Amino acid sequence: MSLGNTHVPDPASADCRLVSEILSRVGDKWTVLIIMMLGHGPKRFNEIKRGINGISQRMLTLTLRGLERDGIVRRTVTPSIPPRVDYELTDLGKDLLIPVAALGDWAMRHQPCIMAARTRFDAAADADPPQEKRVSAG
Repeated sequence: MSLGNTHVPDPASADCRLVSEILSRVGDKWTVLIIMMLGHGPKRFNEIKRGINGISQRMLTLTLRGLERDGIVRRTVTPSIPPRVDYELTDLGKDLLIPVAALGDWAMRHQPCIMAARTRFDAAADADPPQEKRVSAG
């Protein structure tokens, strides 16, 4: 089945599971932020950690390792004392930067609209709380 020029795999197929796994990796909030940071050039681990508010050392390590495994990020160790480790986007990662940056730009542009929608939704929900469903005995 296709949607425009986009191929939609059969949900029961192995392709669908693989696509889902890949989208889970590249759609993760930490991955998006790391890709955006590395889009400006190679960075050291602590530069990335300082640039991403709220990411733990463990989560950064796991995310970078997964991105390296998937061929999106390259880890380069320069022998020195202490060893220097740099992370940068591979060609595949640079290609991923295009849609990730587009999503990031979209989110920034539409922040006010989304915040206003949330405020309207929350106000309506507070004004008209959902009725509890009654279970009839019988």
